[in-house]
Amino acid sequence: MMPDSIEYLCKATPCGDMLLGAFDGALCLCEWVNGRHTYADSMVLHGAVRRLVPAVSDITRRAAEQLDEYFAGERHEFSVPLLTEGTDFQCMVWQALQALPYSATVSYTVLASRIGRPNAVRAVGAAVGRNRLQIIIPCHRVIASDGTLAGYAGGIEAKRYLLELERSGI
Repeated sequence: MMPDSIEYLCKATPCGDMLLGAFDGALCLCEWVNGRHTYADSMVLHGAVRRLVPAVSDITRRAAEQLDEYFAGERHEFSVPLLTEGTDFQCMVWQALQALPYSATVSYTVLASRIGRPNAVRAVGAAVGRNRLQIIIPCHRVIASDGTLAGYAGGIEAKRYLLELERSGI
């Protein structure tokens, strides 16, 4: 394996396929394969173009197992090491998402207030949309202020499924 490559596998879930990618001993991708997030054969990570290479690494295998446990209702938190890359603001939003309890939801407005940036609701929405570690960094738990389901990279039906899964307490 090339040392600068991202090892990936495609993982089937009840909501659709996900692309799991690992780089430098950490999970850097957990995204829906639905047209919105498609990768040809590379992506930029740490300021360099990294080639995506189909391979099962220990990290992608563990992430796939933990996703199976999540969908079976047996896992509420993930323990694979994560590699997040973004601005300080984006990382702050993603940390706030990780602090959300299982099955809890939050509006973009409340999330902006929780990170001390109450006037940055749109920027919070943009940061949520740039999350490359979907489900693991639970951006599906962010809803509109009126309680409706706002956009989601996996689609509204996937978001609804994930929220119902978590609420059911399987």
